[in-house]
Amino acid sequence: MSTYQYDSFWNTFKRGFMRIPTVIRSIIAINVIVFILMVFAGQTIVNIFGFNPDPFTALTQPWRIITYMFLHGGPFHLIFNMLWLWWMGRMVEETIGPRSFSVIYFGAGIGGALLQVAFASIFGSSIVIGASGAVLGTLVAFAYLFPTAPIMLLFLPPIEARFLVAGLVALDVLFLGAGDNVARLVHLGGAASGFLLVKMHYEGYDLSSLIRPIERLFKGKGTVSKKSKRKKNKDMYAVSDVEIMEEEDVDELDEILEKISKKGYDGLTKEEKQKLFELSKRN
Repeated sequence: MSTYQYDSFWNTFKRGFMRIPTVIRSIIAINVIVFILMVFAGQTIVNIFGFNPDPFTALTQPWRIITYMFLHGGPFHLIFNMLWLWWMGRMVEETIGPRSFSVIYFGAGIGGALLQVAFASIFGSSIVIGASGAVLGTLVAFAYLFPTAPIMLLFLPPIEARFLVAGLVALDVLFLGAGDNVARLVHLGGAASGFLLVKMHYEGYDLSSLIRPIERLFKGKGTVSKKSKRKKNKDMYAVSDVEIMEEEDVDELDEILEKISKKGYDGLTKEEKQKLFELSKRN
């Protein structure tokens, strides 16, 4: 009688989930957690964190321009958004890096919300929720990077990514103002923002530079809190200088690796190659 090696469903799921690129994994996890919270306090959460396109509200309650992307109106709204994000977004994140991907995803969501504000007087100012604008911006980035990649849909022959995404955008244009309770303007703003950001990336603009100051801000807060727990001693300044130097090295290494992922090793300058060599020799 032979024995079979098997693992639990939870461990298998956990391994698969951890293989998803970092930013997409975090976005999916937060969306699922928020959706569970919405089951118990849905309308209250929407009222506080949903995006209100009214210009005055958008200006005085700016957090909504980010938080609305983590709210969904139902399980299918959540599932389809997260499936599209996982399906096409992972190749985008793996290609351009997590920082640049974050800029495209959240930039598309913000761009979609701002377009809704711009036309609020025409299309109304109902509260908007959902990651659809950010996800469509990600799909546009995928189509820009892999225009001829075949996309398999149920009961349909393979469709090139550029045609599929163009079709999705065309549907939003066609049904704009149809009163179907879908934020078409947010979709279109997200698509346009995603296109502009990924185009900027491949024209040489370092999108990750928009994320680094935020990272340093949180790193700075963490460093201060750690130092506050230490006892003062005569070598305190020396210890502090070493920590700062290490953080600068990590940031510089991240920038070099980001450039390699974008332009290849040959795209580095002589100074960058030397710096990479020096960093690689350190323990």
